Amino acid sequence: MTTVFHRAPKRTLPVAVAGDGIEIIDSTGKRYIDASGGAAVSCLGHSNQRVIDAIKRQAQQLAYAHSSFFTTQPAEELADWLVERAPRGLGHAYFVSGGSEAVEAALKLARQYFVEKGEPERRHFIARRQSYHGNTLGALAIGGNAWRREPFLPMLIEAHHVSPCYAYREQREGESDAAFTQRLADELESKILELGPQTVAAFIAETVVGATAGAVPPVRDYFRKIRAVCDKYGVLLILDEIMSGMGRTGYLYACEEEGVAPDLLTIAKGLGAGYQPIGATLVSDKIYDTIVGGSGFFQHGHTYIGHATACAAALEVQHAIAEENLLDNVKARGEQLRALLREHYAQHEFIGDVRGRGLFVGVELVQDRASKSPFASELALNAAIKREAMQLGLMVYPMGGTIDGATGDHVLLAPPFICTARDIENIVSRLTDAIESALRAAGVR
Repeated sequence: MTTVFHRAPKRTLPVAVAGDGIEIIDSTGKRYIDASGGAAVSCLGHSNQRVIDAIKRQAQQLAYAHSSFFTTQPAEELADWLVERAPRGLGHAYFVSGGSEAVEAALKLARQYFVEKGEPERRHFIARRQSYHGNTLGALAIGGNAWRREPFLPMLIEAHHVSPCYAYREQREGESDAAFTQRLADELESKILELGPQTVAAFIAETVVGATAGAVPPVRDYFRKIRAVCDKYGVLLILDEIMSGMGRTGYLYACEEEGVAPDLLTIAKGLGAGYQPIGATLVSDKIYDTIVGGSGFFQHGHTYIGHATACAAALEVQHAIAEENLLDNVKARGEQLRALLREHYAQHEFIGDVRGRGLFVGVELVQDRASKSPFASELALNAAIKREAMQLGLMVYPMGGTIDGATGDHVLLAPPFICTARDIENIVSRLTDAIESALRAAGVR
């Protein structure tokens, strides 16, 4: 019996007792390769001594000071480090404890910016179908995952959704990349015009889609066209890089590869690599200056914003990534991972797509490759893959509802940046065995 209210109380979970590099060890001594970084979090693995030492030093000196009374050196240094490397125009960092909080802060900053600017009628937020931006009420409201939203609909603010840049499912036969992205940009513009340009505050999107669809990268020039539409109507662009940021795609900020700078950028997960809970919202100078020059106060806050120990840990994580040239390894191992998966599944009748960037990779399963039809949701194939993978000592992040929140199955892979070539081979081998076992258990084989 347990007094912990677990996510799925009917399941019995193994007890994690130790971490060793890219592996987690349970109380029986069994080892699990963490091929998903938990939820794309553990980018440095589970036993990085330099980060552990940084936490110890900070906790011994000053663990916590409330941000309404003090700033701290770790917070100041971490903000400087992030801003110096951020896309143009992002001049300040607002620290929180995780991804959902970062998105909540971004939504409130967008709203307050327009209130202070004298445009209080701007209240609408537009996102994309099958997006996920967090589980707090504001973040859940703008997210586009129907399954997550449905129980809480009476509590959610109004939000609006347009089509995702999901080439495997949404790009029409014979449609060029340019035509596809233009169609999506036109759809966003039509939605803005439908709502009334003077009433739209922001458009929010994951730079590379994470949990709900499985590492879906944008088609080339998509975000450039989206940025142009936003600029045309004075709409803010919020990029959610909770999962895809902080080196996960091979770039510190995933939007670097797009050549686009947002007005607000949310980060978490890989920021602190799981060693401490931390997230951040990076804020453009125009938003910061408008609020400072107006009320002079952001009407928002949480107890643990700017937590000194969390900031010290995150700063050391980022120093480790930079000094050990781990982004180069992310790119190399990511190319290896996708190549091996495509080689293994080139003729696999039930693998429809392998996609992603860096060490952020998705494998989508289909019942029929030609039609791309999904398996029946009743089979819960994604859950079977997770179960079989755990039996084989492999942690992956499968999910269902890939297509519309109800149907479709995919597996998300996000292994630590410290992976070796041999580690990648082991991950692919165990994943292949897990998928085959799950297909047999589901009666498909």
